[in-house]
Amino acid sequence: MARQIVVTVKPSSRKGPLVETTPAGSMTIYVREPATEGRANKAVAEILADHLGVPKSRVALVGGATARTKRFRID
Repeated sequence: MARQIVVTVKPSSRKGPLVETTPAGSMTIYVREPATEGRANKAVAEILADHLGVPKSRVALVGGATARTKRFRID
């Protein structure tokens, strides 16, 4: 069963790699990679997979490729 997760991404961050979750359930992911050529998107997918304990192949970006707010599908 697939589900979607909405995350806010902070590229080129010195804090990264880091996942912050609020009590309301929203996620902010900090990555060191810059937001060029999809490098930050790839890093976020890998960090999200590790955080959720699923293989990287189960995480797919479905919306927000060029935005800071992104939607990922987790299979």
